[in-house]
Amino acid sequence: MQDKCERVNPEQTKTLLQKIPDAEIITRMSAVFQALQSDTRLKILFLLRQKEMCVCELEQALEVTQSAISHGLRTLRQLDLVRVRREGKFTVYYIADEHVRTLIEMCLEHVEEKA
Repeated sequence: MQDKCERVNPEQTKTLLQKIPDAEIITRMSAVFQALQSDTRLKILFLLRQKEMCVCELEQALEVTQSAISHGLRTLRQLDLVRVRREGKFTVYYIADEHVRTLIEMCLEHVEEKA
């Protein structure tokens, strides 16, 4: 058996654990991070950060199939990272809110800082 680490403070650990979000929130956060593991979905978010776009615009910009774009958008919509509205015969996608925009920008800033 290992010697007990002198840094372990059970009371402090108990307090720290109380500040962790509940299981449902952790699961939802995990789903968001899983969604961001896809290059295509990340590129969609970066494009939508700059401009609201329809599937055809995304398809042309990313040079991937419409099916791949639609699949990525469905995942992003399910997680409320992207929203959609109708404009005549077009379905236009856009970043859901400032939280999503901030998430993308903070992640980019973090990665660029470490590079």
